[in-house]
Amino acid sequence: MSDLSLATTQAISLLISADPDLWTIIFLSFSVSLRAIIFSAPIAIIFAFCLAYFRFPGRQLLIALFNTAMSIPAVVVGLTLYLLLSRAGPMGDLKLLFTQDAMIMGQIVLCFPLLVALSHASLQSTDRRVWETAITLGAPTFYSILTVLKEARFGLMAAIIAGFGRIIAEVGSSMMVGGNILNYTRNIPTAIALETSKGSFAQGIALGLVLLLMALVLNLFLSIIQGRGEMVS
Repeated sequence: MSDLSLATTQAISLLISADPDLWTIIFLSFSVSLRAIIFSAPIAIIFAFCLAYFRFPGRQLLIALFNTAMSIPAVVVGLTLYLLLSRAGPMGDLKLLFTQDAMIMGQIVLCFPLLVALSHASLQSTDRRVWETAITLGAPTFYSILTVLKEARFGLMAAIIAGFGRIIAEVGSSMMVGGNILNYTRNIPTAIALETSKGSFAQGIALGLVLLLMALVLNLFLSIIQGRGEMVS
């Protein structure tokens, strides 16, 4: 049996046997990324709505900045936060470096521009008459906004899924501000990097399979909601 086949067999065994170290890493990774999405998605959607439905000075510049920031490297975000959160940095007194909170901050910075840009594109494609009709009929602004968001719900869900996929697999920021501490800040990507560097491929392959399965599930879910969106339209 080749080394690859042996490592793959061991990886599957680790997943099936519910290895506690492996599943701690998996649960921690999903916990951190879910919290980052929950914190950032509502604010990002509000930003996107303002960019899509209101006209104000600097609007086009903001749109360009958000579109540009979508491709910002994770390691750059990690380095910036590391400098801010280190003892010599302006936020050093908060003592957030090498904590899950620091990882969440990094992931929020990474996914926020993507959420804004994709949500803005989705809201731009909605019929403006929905908003204008709601305002004309005297509906409160809050309910008018909810009406538009309901019309764009499939695109907004796709944006959130894309944002989650962006941060669940990032390694640069989490490694730099989380410190890859076992049972505390070690998530799936940082664990894969560590185990591979040690020549221990079984756990790395197992975690890679989890990421691949997650990507498959997210893409299937995305295809389903996009198909429903086309049926509704």
